[in-house]
Amino acid sequence: MMGYGYGDMGLMWLWMLGWSLLLIAGLVALVWVIVRLARGGGQSPASRSGSARSILDERYARGEIDDEEYRKRRETLG
Repeated sequence: MMGYGYGDMGLMWLWMLGWSLLLIAGLVALVWVIVRLARGGGQSPASRSGSARSILDERYARGEIDDEEYRKRRETLG
């Protein structure tokens, strides 16, 4: 009666530890993916400048900025 009826409980603790670590790793990966998507999906600086260009074009089209301002900012963006 050394194990008090628990038998191979030591092996079961190993399985429980393994599944717990796997669950924690999955949650960490899920949080990492959510943070990456919230920050813009890891876009490169080149694609972000394209986005700035489209914003500039939209502002010009709405009449928020004049021709001179548009040209000046477009040169700055490259």
